[in-house]
Amino acid sequence: MAHRNWLTAGALCAAIIFAACFIAAKPGSADAMLLPIDPTPLVVTTGSGERSFSIEIADTSAEREAGLMFRRTMADDHGMLFVFERTGEVDFWMKNTPMALDLVFIGEDGRIKAIKRGEPESEAIISPGQPVRFVLELKAGTAAKDGIKEGDLLRHPVISAGSN
Repeated sequence: MAHRNWLTAGALCAAIIFAACFIAAKPGSADAMLLPIDPTPLVVTTGSGERSFSIEIADTSAEREAGLMFRRTMADDHGMLFVFERTGEVDFWMKNTPMALDLVFIGEDGRIKAIKRGEPESEAIISPGQPVRFVLELKAGTAAKDGIKEGDLLRHPVISAGSN
């Protein structure tokens, strides 16, 4: 009888240790890449006025690859601007991104070419269907709430530098 209790206790301990290792190995918010906030706000000129966002700038391959993965929250006035070396076709997906996003695809001239919705944890490809130079990721619903539409102009020193 005592032997069976030791076996049960041992199996229970092994299960607890396994569960703890599995939980510890699962990525969380602490694994999210955090880039410095750019000191200059990004400004979107809409039909109803200007909207300003504090942004992180992802301008290296590693930063663009990580993006907003593992982030669970983001302020309504915050975003991440993806900067590509040249204008071209881009594809995004939301794998490992637990929050829904608006993906704002921007041409070299700073004008919005397309706005697409990214669903949490989805592996579906999100593409504007035309060449772009920049992509701004915002909390889902921000574009509609702030009246941001295709054709609106974005201003920021990084975008101005990209149009030269």
